[in-house]
Amino acid sequence: MYGAPVDLSFKCLSSMTDALTEEPNQGLRPLKRNAEKKFCSRSLRLNNNIITDLSGFNDMVSAFLSEPSQLAWVDLSFNDISHIDPVLVELKELRVLYLHGNSICNLSEVDKLGALPFLHTLTLHGNTMENEGSNRGYVIAALPHLKKLDFSAVTRQERIMAQVWHRHGNLGKNTRKNQDN
Repeated sequence: MYGAPVDLSFKCLSSMTDALTEEPNQGLRPLKRNAEKKFCSRSLRLNNNIITDLSGFNDMVSAFLSEPSQLAWVDLSFNDISHIDPVLVELKELRVLYLHGNSICNLSEVDKLGALPFLHTLTLHGNTMENEGSNRGYVIAALPHLKKLDFSAVTRQERIMAQVWHRHGNLGKNTRKNQDN
């Protein structure tokens, strides 16, 4: 059985190495540890820190969690992350990813998350990429298995519109390619 989230939020962490020296915050539910003193949890909160990149993420997760490959929920909101690190795509059991309130400026960063088969909840609001226009449609087209985006359910109509938008976008690219040849 998995326990409460390992909560390393509001610790002024700037790197994953910093996290290794911290004791998780106490929550309403006590954290359970195994015989190796690792936490029996599938959730990790690193929100409200000053993290800029995820170098050393795997080592940190392995040091804290009894089953690092089972990590399913990661909160990296309110940091200073500028891109979606490939280390997140290695988390094959990831279901929930909070990235809101960061510094991600390229909407195409979302494409990387397409490799996560179980990802159903994602937050991205409060990132610089919001200025790129129809970002919700783009994200839904890139990640058709999402159920929630920015704490709002993805509707059937949004899925249909995203598919149309995605097809139209691809047709336009093909047309341009054909014109160049």
